[in-house]
Amino acid sequence: MEKQSFPRSTCDQQSAFPRPAVGAVVFKDGKILLVLRANPPSAGKWAIPGGKVRWGETLQQAAQREVLEETGIRICAGKPIYTFDSIVRDAAGNISFHYVIVDLEAKYVSGNLCAGDDARQARWVGPESIDQLPVSRPTRKLLAECYGW
Repeated sequence: MEKQSFPRSTCDQQSAFPRPAVGAVVFKDGKILLVLRANPPSAGKWAIPGGKVRWGETLQQAAQREVLEETGIRICAGKPIYTFDSIVRDAAGNISFHYVIVDLEAKYVSGNLCAGDDARQARWVGPESIDQLPVSRPTRKLLAECYGW
């Protein structure tokens, strides 16, 4: 068996591993909760709210914390429904970001929508207006495969 060669990372050696991250798929009144990302790797794209899992957090705890930080909305996170890799390379082909993202079903509990943390905007989006927004490819794929949008 040949030794496989992997692309170099622009990260230091301690962080040169994929980072676990979560997203929360939250519906209210037939609309999905989306945020406009302010930072890479999806800056300028609308996506499912979420972010990095902290040391000692469960996926559900991370999703609940991230949604509250990004949107002001309290949720009850449930089971995983969609998983994907987000690998971003720089101009030289080195890996800048590598996240393994697990999107969870979540129920709206309470709160008033207010963008925060690394979300420039947050809004409830219906299927009739989703095509008018620059939505990230993974979010579009999730909505198509899991919800028929």
